[in-house]
Amino acid sequence: MSFSWNLPIDFAQMLSWPFMQHAYESGTIVAIMAGVVGYFVILRRSAFAAHALSHIGFAGAAGAVWLSEALALPWLTPVYGLLAFTTVGGVTMNALSPRASHRDVSIGIVLAFMLGLGVLFLSLYTGFASEVYSILFGEILGVSSASVNLTLVGAAVVLGVMAVVYRPLLFSSLDEDVAEAKGLPMQWLGIVFMLLLAVATSFAVQVVGVLLIFSLMVTPAATAQHLAKRPASVMLISVGLAVAVTWAGLALAYFQGSYPVGFFITAPSFVLYLLVRLLHHRIAVPAETEEARWKVGGASEPSSKH
Repeated sequence: MSFSWNLPIDFAQMLSWPFMQHAYESGTIVAIMAGVVGYFVILRRSAFAAHALSHIGFAGAAGAVWLSEALALPWLTPVYGLLAFTTVGGVTMNALSPRASHRDVSIGIVLAFMLGLGVLFLSLYTGFASEVYSILFGEILGVSSASVNLTLVGAAVVLGVMAVVYRPLLFSSLDEDVAEAKGLPMQWLGIVFMLLLAVATSFAVQVVGVLLIFSLMVTPAATAQHLAKRPASVMLISVGLAVAVTWAGLALAYFQGSYPVGFFITAPSFVLYLLVRLLHHRIAVPAETEEARWKVGGASEPSSKH
C-alpha cells in the first residue's frame, strides 16, 4: 500500500481493514502488558527468563499442534500450548532457584529440556506446522477477533494480579535480602511473578515472535529506566514506548509491505534505546566530571540553592 502523505486518509484507509483493526487492538493490549511486566523483568534481572520462556512457549505450541492432530481436538490452538508450557516452565524455574538473582543455571536446564520436548513434538506431527513456525516471528496480522478477546482477558488477569501484589513485589525486587528479613513470602512472590511473566510472554510472542521478544518485554523498560527514577513513572514511560513502537511498526509494515512487522517494531525500539542511552551518557559524564573536579580541588560543591 502506497503512502500518500495525506495522513487522515492514509490511516483511515489502513484501519478500514479488519485485520489491521485486530492487529492494532491486540498489539496495544500486549504492549501495555509487556510495558508493565517488563519493568519488573529489568528490576529482577530476569531478561534471560523472559527469553527462555518465549522459547519454551514455542515447544508448547508444537505440543498443542501435535495433540490437536493426534486426539482430533480442533479447538486446541498453539496459544493454549504456549500458556501451558510457559506456566509450567516458569513455576519450575522458580522452584529450582527461588532467588531471581541466582536463577540462570536453572533457567538453562529447564529451557534445554523443554526445547527437547518441542523437537519431539515436531517430529511426531505429520503435517506442516505453519502455525508453530509463525510463532518464531509473530503473526499479528493474522490475529482473529477471538484471539483479541483472549488476549484482552489474559492482559486483564496479568494487570489485575500485578496491581494486587505491586508493593510487596516491588519491595522484593529492589532488595531480596531486606524483603526476606522483613518476612515477605519470597517463594510465593517469585512464583506469582514467574506466572505473570509466563502469561505476558505467551501473548507477546504473537506480536513480535519468539526470536524478537526482547523488543517489547525488555527494551522499552530498559529505555524508560534512563528517563525516570520513580517506579510508577518508569512503568508509564515503558508502556508509552511499547505502545508507540507497536503502532509505528504496524503502520510502517502496512505501507511498506515487503518486510515483516517484527522488524519494524524491533528496529525503532532498539534505535530509541541507543539514542536515550547516548543522551543519558552525555549528560551524566559532564556532571560526574564536575563533581570530581570540586572534590580534587578540595572545595565543597556549589550549593543548589538560588
